[in-house]
Amino acid sequence: MRQHRSQHAAPLRRGILRWNRGDLVILVCGFLAFLSFTFGAPLFQPSALSHPATLSHPTALAHPAPLPAAGNAPAATAPSDGGAADGAAPIAETGGPAGAAVPANPADAQTPGSPGAAGPELPAAAPPVRIHYPAADFDIAVHPLDLDGEAQSSRTIEPPATKDGYWLTPFGIPGKGSGNTTYVIGHSWEGADAPFNHLSSAAAVGDSLEVGTTEGTITYRVDSITTYVKSGLKDSPVWDMVPNRLVLISCYTEDPWGKNVVVTAYPALS
Repeated sequence: MRQHRSQHAAPLRRGILRWNRGDLVILVCGFLAFLSFTFGAPLFQPSALSHPATLSHPTALAHPAPLPAAGNAPAATAPSDGGAADGAAPIAETGGPAGAAVPANPADAQTPGSPGAAGPELPAAAPPVRIHYPAADFDIAVHPLDLDGEAQSSRTIEPPATKDGYWLTPFGIPGKGSGNTTYVIGHSWEGADAPFNHLSSAAAVGDSLEVGTTEGTITYRVDSITTYVKSGLKDSPVWDMVPNRLVLISCYTEDPWGKNVVVTAYPALS
């Protein structure tokens, strides 16, 4: 009988050992589960390297400051001729949101609009009614153009479809005591000769032009001619507050849908 008991004792002990191992595994798993729920946030959270900062802020990479396209570079002077397609149609607006081209360097000479410069005697500030620019065969009537709040803040302005010029009334007014830039905009035209086409083809630094107002005539001298990508015009120095400056804006005839031409002038010193 003692031998019989010994034959069954071993399996019984092995069963007890197997049960103890399983129990140990359960206990260990339970302990690990307890640790994971108690301290699991730093253990199970993905590492910081799996979430780089650039992915959490994609807009930081979506709008790089410099635009790579060669067409974004401004021209210091206007080209010798402007292109025009068949079929007369106005081809302009002054620009749109976001992304700026770098403008050409301004003239080194001090202008009447710069601090400390002695300017000519000007008539009292008054609305412009006409611009005569002989060297560019540019002689236009100028009409006031009021802007709503959206157009004024976005600088996206569509003038009436005529060959005249339009003075942006919310900004400067030409003449003595002017505190801001006078802006006159107008359409270039495809398939038809129009005065604003000549800003792209015939305007040159140093040219003289006259602005007639209801108080008299002011002679200006062209200081710079620059092209801007339309989307970049809004954020360009064109819109800086500069007293007594005159800015003419139209479409650049060699790329009318993509660029604007900007002619900047100041009252002539002599």
